[in-house]
Order: sequence, then structure tokens, then C-alpha cells
Amino acid sequence: MSRNETLRSLSRPAPDVYISADVEADGPIPGPYSMISFGLAVAATYDGRTLARRDPEATTFYAELRPISDEYDADALAVSGLDRDRLLREGRDPAEAMTAAAGWVRSVADAEGGKPVFVAYPLGFDWMFLYWYFVRFSATGSPFGHSRFLDLKTLYAARSGETVARSVKGRMPRHLLSRRPHTHNALDDAVEQAELLQNLMAWKGPEDG
Repeated sequence: MSRNETLRSLSRPAPDVYISADVEADGPIPGPYSMISFGLAVAATYDGRTLARRDPEATTFYAELRPISDEYDADALAVSGLDRDRLLREGRDPAEAMTAAAGWVRSVADAEGGKPVFVAYPLGFDWMFLYWYFVRFSATGSPFGHSRFLDLKTLYAARSGETVARSVKGRMPRHLLSRRPHTHNALDDAVEQAELLQNLMAWKGPEDG
């Protein structure tokens, strides 16, 4: 390697390691309500120039958690199809699960030589629950820091020229969407969402079809 190539290599930033995240919860906010499951899937890396896709089924993390309060919203709980009574008996301890998840995130990012970036569509709900749980329960805190995240809704709005309110999947070009079903299983949906990320990152906008 020449001296110039070495300098370019040393100055190149660590790539983003995109980790698609999906959450199922039994209410609208963490604390009074509980995150009952979450899924994480490594979707891609990006070094500012090149997007390198990953098979989103290849490297994943999934956990079902014991609820942390007695409060729940029956409609929110029904979305996931999970049995709350079973989770109270068999769900993973939040401290154990979040510490394990934080270690997993850091491990897969280190394996890629990059920094983990949290990805969701839309971001707010999933980030709110997972960040709160990482800070509250993980022995090592949030592996994403407090700001390493990417909202796919905002990304689509910026690429398409649409308003945020109109940046919904029903208005997106079909080729951007995953062909996988949206099942409300957190891991299934994290994998599906990873493919949306891959397609959006490669898309240049409406002129690209």
C-alpha cells in the first residue's frame, strides 16, 4: 500500500453499521407500560460512499421480556399477539435481556469495524422504548449513545420531496418495500424493515423510478 493510500485509509471514518430495530409494547410510553418484545437485525454498512448490504436474517437478536408494571392497554397488547400472563412467568428479566442486547450490538458493530446506528420506521416509538430500556436496565447503557439513529420516514421524505405526513408506506413506490409480510412479530418486522432501509439508501429519488 502506498503512503497516500495508507493516509486515505487512516482518515476514512468508521462505517455506520445499520441495525434495524422493532418493538412491541403493551402501551404508549415506557415506564408506566412495558416493552414486551424487540427484534434487531444487521441490515447494512455505509462508509459515506458505499452501502454494503447484509442478509438481514443472518445476524439477529430477539427477546420477549417480563412486563415491568401492572398497567397495560389491551388494544396495544393485542397487536403483538403475545400472552401477557405467559410473559410474566417466562419473559426474560429486563436487566439480563438489555445487557445481553447491548453486548450483541457492540459485538456486531466491532465485527464490521464500525459504529452501530439504530434504524426504524418511524423512529420515535421504537427508539423511545429501546433507549429508555437500555438506559434503565442495561449494565452498559445504550450501545447507540443518545443520538446514533436514522429515521426511515424522514429519509424517504427527504429523498422523495414529500411532506413527512405523506411519507407513508402506502404512498411509496412498490420497489422500495420489502416483499416480506408485516407480522407484528418484532424480529420479522425488523428484518422486513432492514430491506426497506437497503432499498431507500440505494434510491436517488422519484427520477430513479
